[in-house]
Amino acid sequence: MNEDRKRVLTLLAEGKITADEAERLLNALDNTASKAGNVLPRVGRAPKYLRVEVDADRPVSGPTKVNIRVPMMLLRAGVRLSSLIPPTARDEVNEAMAKQGVTFDINQLKPENLEELIEQLGDLTVNVDNDKAKVRIYCE
Repeated sequence: MNEDRKRVLTLLAEGKITADEAERLLNALDNTASKAGNVLPRVGRAPKYLRVEVDADRPVSGPTKVNIRVPMMLLRAGVRLSSLIPPTARDEVNEAMAKQGVTFDINQLKPENLEELIEQLGDLTVNVDNDKAKVRIYCE
């Protein structure tokens, strides 16, 4: 554990900061290390959030920054709700996705497969970097 993380945990233990403040500080430390190219391993813990960051500069509309943090619990709830979709509607969704070039069978999305899906998402990292935009999608 590095010194900055120890310091945050010490401040939390001493009651000088709240748990929410500690979480924000630890996430900031993780994000700083990630941006520097030093992605910290999660060491056996499941991801809690799916993060999407976009930093773009468009000539017409100007700079755009997006920072979305989606809780994995929302994904879990969505998968459970997908079991309520009638079979005919599932077929329509699959057909519409196939027309768009996405070969995905919504019927395979089942609550019993959910934890494996989330575990696999933990390894997801997407980085797009060009002169007009930077996009990062990862789990934390």
